[in-house]
Amino acid sequence: MSTRRITLPCGETVPALGQGTWNIGDDPARRAAEIASLRRGLDLGLTLVDTAEMYGDGRSERLIGEAIAGRRDEVFLVSKVYPHNASKRSMAASCEASLKRLNTDRIDLYLLHWPGSVPLAETVQAFEALQRDGKIRHWGVSNFDLRKMKSLHALPGGTAVQANQVLYHLGERGIEWELAPWQRERGVPVMAYSPTDQGRLLRDPGLASFAVRTGRTAAQVALAWLLAREAIVIPKTGHAARVEENAAALDKPLTAEELHELDALFPPPDGPGALAML
Repeated sequence: MSTRRITLPCGETVPALGQGTWNIGDDPARRAAEIASLRRGLDLGLTLVDTAEMYGDGRSERLIGEAIAGRRDEVFLVSKVYPHNASKRSMAASCEASLKRLNTDRIDLYLLHWPGSVPLAETVQAFEALQRDGKIRHWGVSNFDLRKMKSLHALPGGTAVQANQVLYHLGERGIEWELAPWQRERGVPVMAYSPTDQGRLLRDPGLASFAVRTGRTAAQVALAWLLAREAIVIPKTGHAARVEENAAALDKPLTAEELHELDALFPPPDGPGALAML
């Protein structure tokens, strides 16, 4: 199995292909299969695991805590704080609750889930306090458009942001007009959530035909395309077989000619637009 890594602004590298967990942990009947799926992903090198306090009101974090038990040091653990908990007072309590559910003593990358009403300067200070206390190693943001990223970068300590997690896939390329180039210039990786548009992209006839012709599955094409864009990609699945399929995308990179063909099937943006979100 090939490995590919992305360098964060701090110099640390993380797996380019990880595992998302939105909606994982919601169905008790699926719990054993979902834990097995996460563990299989770790076996295959998909050791970046993304979650949030919002996911299932903490159920996702609890399931991950069980899945990574005994293997915590293998994992680059990402979680997210609600915007209304992003103040100095509330963030410490939120982080502590996430740590308890995850059964760990630190979060590797702690993200602000989306922009909210708490001043960004206060949120940065809250992140820094958690770093000083050893509760988190790095911090970042999610669902930040270019204006918000510029505002963040202008704040004291704001350039310590390590990633921006946004909706990005073949069918939603709006960030390529302004946001992605701005982040690339500053070495801030894009973390792509819902890389198959929650499965909707896999039903696209053009993508399905391309996948068959090139000896891949539609999911592998979608993931390989994002990997070629140097994004951190976090597909979600609760099935071990699907994890294996996803991981195999690392062994099937797209050629320049194939990327050009996908541009014709899924054109890049022709102007600026609002940041898409799910």
